[in-house]
Amino acid sequence: MKLTLDALQVMDAIERLGSFAAAAAELHRVPSALTYTVQKLEQDLDVALFDRSGHRARLTPAGSELMQEGRALLRAAGELECRVKRVATGWETELRIALDIMIPAAQLFPLIAAFYAEESGTRIRLAHEVLAGTWDALVSGRAELALGVSGEAPAGGGYAIRMLGYKDFVFAVAPGHPLAKQPEPLKRAQILAHRAVAIGDSSRNLPPRSIGLLTGQDVLTVPDLESKVAAQTAGLGCGYLPTHAAAALIKARRLVVKAVEEVTPVGNLYYAWRSQEKGKALRWFLKRLEQQDVRASLLRY
Repeated sequence: MKLTLDALQVMDAIERLGSFAAAAAELHRVPSALTYTVQKLEQDLDVALFDRSGHRARLTPAGSELMQEGRALLRAAGELECRVKRVATGWETELRIALDIMIPAAQLFPLIAAFYAEESGTRIRLAHEVLAGTWDALVSGRAELALGVSGEAPAGGGYAIRMLGYKDFVFAVAPGHPLAKQPEPLKRAQILAHRAVAIGDSSRNLPPRSIGLLTGQDVLTVPDLESKVAAQTAGLGCGYLPTHAAAALIKARRLVVKAVEEVTPVGNLYYAWRSQEKGKALRWFLKRLEQQDVRASLLRY
């Protein structure tokens, strides 16, 4: 390898400070050592990197190109060094959080802002999942923390689970939908005769789940909550919606809430993590989630 991080650091200092002497002082080295480093690199690459004809050392076009990419390498090396040190002190390089689609990512931003104030250096990665997909993200190692899981934990154990909160659901249809004029409560046979709108389960490995669908019912599957709300508002089908997502449309009379004879979907949501995880970033979030107001803020939408 002809190019070294040491040589790039020397070039960076010379270019920023304008002279070999100033760069040597900053790097606590003698000027002759810097001169040798640059000359050796120029010989190895067979290009001139500095124009030394003036009072100030200036990069040649080849030197500028090398320095532009070289500084990116220096930054990456510095970040890697910091990450290694953080891992040694218990802070994760990255914390991946899987959010059930019922929790808008923006609801987590105040908590993330408080975490960034710790200046741990841990990167945060958020991903939305649906139904069993939230559990699947945890089981498969795609996430260290899952917010909004529902249903039973996967077989095998090894997961810690705590109550997050409750989401209210309503059965809603567009005003022009045939069910809108039917007497309440709607019976199973009445609902079964009409297409449902459902969000596709995002699980990759665990068996997919469905909520609020009847066996044999025609289904329009959509990718996210926004699409489900829009499809039901357009009269393309019926189904349960979280109250927060439907409230404005109900008030505007673009959706009609209907009482149903059978039990509505369970709205209990939990948060979970692998019990053997010990990272400081995960522990920081778990500590905050012990506070009732923090948990409530995630569902207050």
